[in-house]
Amino acid sequence: MWDDPLVAEVRTDSLVQAAQGGDPEALDALLRRYQPQIYRFGMKMCRDPEVAQDVLQETLFAAARTLGGFRGESSLSTWLYAIARSFCIKARRSSAFAPALVSLESEAPEARATADTAPGPDRTLADLEIVAALDSAIAALEPEHREVLLLRDVEGLAASEVAEVTGLSVAAVKSRLHRARAAVRERLAPVLPPPAPVPPAEAGSCPEVASLLSRHLEGDIAPAACAEMEQHVAACPRCRAACDTFRQTLRLCGSMPAAAVPEAVQESIRQGIRGLLAGRRA
Repeated sequence: MWDDPLVAEVRTDSLVQAAQGGDPEALDALLRRYQPQIYRFGMKMCRDPEVAQDVLQETLFAAARTLGGFRGESSLSTWLYAIARSFCIKARRSSAFAPALVSLESEAPEARATADTAPGPDRTLADLEIVAALDSAIAALEPEHREVLLLRDVEGLAASEVAEVTGLSVAAVKSRLHRARAAVRERLAPVLPPPAPVPPAEAGSCPEVASLLSRHLEGDIAPAACAEMEQHVAACPRCRAACDTFRQTLRLCGSMPAAAVPEAVQESIRQGIRGLLAGRRA
């Protein structure tokens, strides 16, 4: 029933209630709904397909075991990302995958392939270069900066939800997020097409508009300062270009495709959850 296209828009809380009531189809549909996003998060954090698959399976098994205790105090996605993050940290501490600071050139071919999960026939060489540069820029972040950028700008959680997942204050999340965005933009800017020729700036003549824009998006800029920034950007080609590349970077993060979970992994998850449910009924 839960797979019928006519009920594809069933609200998550209804699925949660049905799954908590013992409906195995509801549980399967609920967890499959979040598989691609959790796998993408694991891939970008762990940088290794096998470790990401383990993180995905452990996350969904843990969710299946403990769903009865979920009370909806946070969103289900926030709850799942918190579980996934704990397994990513466990994997990192066990040194089961490559060091956190890794470039795309040093990764295994199958890990590099995840930078472009759905290239399509109309993708140009420039498009692929940008996708690879974005993946490399995210990979180069320290894990504590990478996770907030992934959760906020790729997975779309609010800053308050990222704080729940990471156990940080909202202020700490935003501080790390601004640094992560700046680092990714800086690495990505050389491969983004400039909107127009940008004249060199005089020393000390321009504010850090990309940083200000990042703070503005998180509601941390006063209206007067925001108006002043907009006025400056309107008259300054250099800062306008910086804002454009910043916005392009955020758009690229937000449009990053969810990772395709291998069918063998999906089947392993299904079998594992069936085993859990059978054990409860025994």
